[in-house]
Amino acid sequence: MVYITFGSREDARAVGKELVLSGLAACINIFDHMNSMYVWQGELQDDTEAVLIAKTTDERVPELIEKVKRLHSYDCPCIVSLTVSSGNGPFLEWIAGQVGLASEI
Repeated sequence: MVYITFGSREDARAVGKELVLSGLAACINIFDHMNSMYVWQGELQDDTEAVLIAKTTDERVPELIEKVKRLHSYDCPCIVSLTVSSGNGPFLEWIAGQVGLASEI
């Protein structure tokens, strides 16, 4: 799974669509209106962001990260890969089967 933040729901949807259609993610989820507080360039920021979670395989993560960096509007986007150690076997198999197939659509 890859956790990514965006400045708007629209930006998250646009990038998420590209990830799914290119076969880099089997599925994405977007959580809108997340409150983010952080220091950027010496100043406290208190923003609303959208979080995108992309479901993919370990093998596709590097390419997914590069694509997000090319499409993202932030100078330094939050893109964090989280390893899934277990879960519902049929769902994890579905992810593995979907990644790479969507590019044939």
